[in-house]
Amino acid sequence: MIRPPTRRDLFRSGAAAGAATGLGTVLARPASADDAPQRGGDESPMTEVPFEPHDEVRLAVIGTGQRGADMLDRFLQINGVRVTALCDLEQDRADAAADAVEEAGGERPAVHAGSTDAWEELTARDDVDLCYIATPWEWHHPQAKDAMEHGMHAAVELPIAVTLDDIWDLVRTSERTRKHCMLMENVNYGQEEMRVLMMAKEGLFGDLLHGSGGYVHDLRDPFLFHGAYHPEDWRRAWQTKMNASHYPMHGLAPITAAMDINRGDRLDRLVSFSSPALSLTEYRAENLDSDHPAWQDDYISGDRNVCLLSTAAGRMIRVDHDVNTPHPQTRANTLGGTRGVWMSDPQRIYLESLDHDDHEWRDFDEAYEKYDHWLWKEIGDEGGGHGGMDYILQWRTIQLMRLGLTPDIDVYDSASLSSLVPLSESSLESGGSVPVPDFTRGHWKNARPGLERERPDDPELD
Repeated sequence: MIRPPTRRDLFRSGAAAGAATGLGTVLARPASADDAPQRGGDESPMTEVPFEPHDEVRLAVIGTGQRGADMLDRFLQINGVRVTALCDLEQDRADAAADAVEEAGGERPAVHAGSTDAWEELTARDDVDLCYIATPWEWHHPQAKDAMEHGMHAAVELPIAVTLDDIWDLVRTSERTRKHCMLMENVNYGQEEMRVLMMAKEGLFGDLLHGSGGYVHDLRDPFLFHGAYHPEDWRRAWQTKMNASHYPMHGLAPITAAMDINRGDRLDRLVSFSSPALSLTEYRAENLDSDHPAWQDDYISGDRNVCLLSTAAGRMIRVDHDVNTPHPQTRANTLGGTRGVWMSDPQRIYLESLDHDDHEWRDFDEAYEKYDHWLWKEIGDEGGGHGGMDYILQWRTIQLMRLGLTPDIDVYDSASLSSLVPLSESSLESGGSVPVPDFTRGHWKNARPGLERERPDDPELD
């Protein structure tokens, strides 16, 4: 097996000169969006490939900072999980995570830390079934790839990669190694989002026509400038490297689930629009001392990005991204069909199929709980994390591995959702629409179950 270049190799070459401090550059330009590489003889579709059943899921975590430590705490609440290894750039953070495992009653896991390539020691282990990756975006591709190469399934925070070349590489690595690469898209497991999904599957929206979503969330304080992330500048640095929709998955994912994307329909074309890049420069001038590192930044990514997508079935989707301007947080979701529409923030609904016929919104409240997904009826928000959606995602991931079922969100879903990052950049550069790759290479035409699947037989639920 040919190993990918190590972090040390990349540092010697200078290609990743800034990655150690979170300032890694985009290493490869996107491939043409309509280039779908032919499968090699050792690659085959992953659409129907289940996890191998596990009596116990051996978990490793790369990245024990804010997000990683938070998710680790919830994994420790789930039966059937044993944490075997942890990794972080900083030794003290990795040690604190190992302490947390012991305090929860587990055996102290192995710790790999203190260098930019310590994660390679973790991915080379033979006692890991699932590798959870919560590192800055530039690390997702090499870490997920190496995990799969060494026989681990990869559960990756958003996005799985930031260039089309790297996204395709993860798809092909999954197809070759027969290991899953899953985007940890927690919003798909939100109570309202899953309720709307189940209502759509019951036909209450009629034929679906359009949807929208976004990530509109003022991150300037404390995330972009004031130390909430580590390294502080890793996410802000992307504003200097790509004019793009950097984080479109949260708003897009629930809409694509309802529309059966990659399960009978697929994303087809995208066009992106971007506002001027003004807000971060203005904020810096008004709030930061002259010696703050942000004064070295040259921001090029527009404050507000809007992507418009069409699907093969002719549906329309709008995706907004804005983390730079003053704005209360919203995912700005809508889902509309021939029988009515749902909108979020505030939650409201209007469906002729439910005898709404007076042109007045209904509150999307406990009156609609009967449509809740079985995960919310049986698990609920007991584990916390973004209103419970994090715990639902984590519990469900482990359940699928215990029972030997296929993932809810597979490598093709993960690739499609992540592809908006490079595709939006390409669209802005070309000034027009760009095709969305068919990462399934034709298998999207086959209907198959997704997040709406029925409750499986599970001793944990008895």
